[in-house]
Amino acid sequence: MLTASRNPCLYDTRLFKKWRDYMIELGKTQCLNVVKKVDFGVYLGTEEDKVLLPKKMVPEDIEAGDALTVFVYRDSSDRLIATTKTPKVQLGQLAVLKVSQVSKIGAFLDWGLEKDLFMPFKEQTKHVQEGDECLVALYIDKSSRLAATMRVYDYLTNAQSYVKDSAVSGTVIEINPDYGVYVAIDNKYFGMIPKNEVFGKINIGDIIYGRVSKVREDGKLTISLKQKAYIQMDEDSSIIYEAIKNNGGSLPFTDKASPEIIKEHFQMSKNAFKRAVGRLLKEGKIVINETSINMK
Repeated sequence: MLTASRNPCLYDTRLFKKWRDYMIELGKTQCLNVVKKVDFGVYLGTEEDKVLLPKKMVPEDIEAGDALTVFVYRDSSDRLIATTKTPKVQLGQLAVLKVSQVSKIGAFLDWGLEKDLFMPFKEQTKHVQEGDECLVALYIDKSSRLAATMRVYDYLTNAQSYVKDSAVSGTVIEINPDYGVYVAIDNKYFGMIPKNEVFGKINIGDIIYGRVSKVREDGKLTISLKQKAYIQMDEDSSIIYEAIKNNGGSLPFTDKASPEIIKEHFQMSKNAFKRAVGRLLKEGKIVINETSINMK
């Protein structure tokens, strides 16, 4: 049973006229006063600027002058409407939402309200299907409707709590062949993996795990998918040794091979490959011939 919370967020009525133009905010949770009771619900706001809260959402003991915390959006007829439900994302925020339906004009996302949230095709950075989960931001389109976008770069903020070598995870939001991979760390902070750190196939929407290799002065994070050099060398040497063993005890190229061949086989840079091979050689596990690397 819904019950009213007596004036937890009452506004000074002397300021209503001053605040009238922007008191009711689309896409946000806010405290609004009850100004009128009707058979089908209550109106919230001011006499000049009000929004309907449907009857099924109205607490039983509500009275004019009481304040309610509500979220304001548009119903299926594009009318402003209030709800006491809390959506999974609010204006300017980011959230991971599930695709509930795909149509000819775009996708619809479950955001916790009766009416699904629309995401136009032009705001999708990859083709989405029903059941997919997408990192999106909530914005107001040119028709004054709430909509979702996967183009979240401008909604990211700069991290304050991370330091170098902190472990991080995030969602891939953009791939630029000239610069690298842009990542939403914790789905809200700006991060980038430089192109020389990118090995293997990475797609938009992938979840990555890495470490902070640099905290820029502006708070943006540079991310490495590799461990610190001495730790990574151990991992790389183990991978190479296993590959040699599984290939009959021989690798058909040496550390003088081209970077492209090394990357194709091991998804690591030539320098990382040479360091790892050097480790195996020092440990006496391999011998390097003119055209191959062999197990001892």
